[in-house]
Amino acid sequence: YVRFHLISPLIQQSAVNIVLFDTFVNILAHNLGEPAYEADVAQLEYKLVAGEHGLVIRVKGFNHKLPLLFQLIIDYLSDFSFTPAVFEMITEQLKKTYYNILIKPETLAKDVRLLILEHGRWSIIDKYQTLVSGLSIEALSSFVKAFKSQLFVEGLVQGNFTS
Repeated sequence: YVRFHLISPLIQQSAVNIVLFDTFVNILAHNLGEPAYEADVAQLEYKLVAGEHGLVIRVKGFNHKLPLLFQLIIDYLSDFSFTPAVFEMITEQLKKTYYNILIKPETLAKDVRLLILEHGRWSIIDKYQTLVSGLSIEALSSFVKAFKSQLFVEGLVQGNFTS
């Protein structure tokens, strides 16, 4: 079991940054779909989670091939690229996701409660309005570059691994 949290102060600076971060993580997961398929067949599991303060990478499975899967994820993260078609597809999916959160009273109430309790939190309404007003491909590219330059990493490795 390997878990790394890539923390960046850049994410919570604005609603635009949060939406750009969500877009980045979704495109990264989309890009990994085909290359990581063989790992899935070999009973290795991975998950990318867009946390509030950064990207959480979780990898689980047999220890002899786990580092290869983790390295694949890190390679795709470091050499991040996307096409305009993928960008459009992911932003449309995010619009639907944000809208679905907005129309459910229990999730909207939870979001409002957290907005009141947490300092510096951006509401789902802010995120949705930011996404509807439009994001540019250049904004995503510059955000990803800035995100990678301002990272703090926390990690946990459990199991049959050497130091």
